[in-house]
Amino acid sequence: MESDLAAVERQLGRPPRAFRRVAVRCPFGHPAVTEQNAFDDNGEPFPTTFWLTCPQLVTAVSRLEAAGGVERWTRAVAEDPQLGASLERAHAEQRRLRPELDLGVGGTRAGAGSLKCLHAHVAFALAHPRYELGERILAELDPAWPSVCCAA
Repeated sequence: MESDLAAVERQLGRPPRAFRRVAVRCPFGHPAVTEQNAFDDNGEPFPTTFWLTCPQLVTAVSRLEAAGGVERWTRAVAEDPQLGASLERAHAEQRRLRPELDLGVGGTRAGAGSLKCLHAHVAFALAHPRYELGERILAELDPAWPSVCCAA
């Protein structure tokens, strides 16, 4: 059986930086989200705690971003107090998980004003259910998971 590290390397097409563990698996048992250490082996900061590795989800979120998703969801957060509060709670949880970097989801600084990467928000939502903004983004991926294993 393939190790998690080898599976993630195959998914990414390169060795992962700052790999800590698989945090979420797809319905077929393969890595879907990894948790990263705050610093890589060279001591460089790695600002993203949860990294999306499932090729199906990465592609679907990339399409969403290419269609203006980052800007659209940034506006939605600014216009919807409930989404804004969801984002702030997630940023606070992210800072609690990795206080040594004091960054929000996807490595954003406090008060950044815009989202950086929808992949990070989807990964955070999968690793921390009830993150409303990430779950709403994930809901746009129809279907989120493939009906057949994309690792086969």
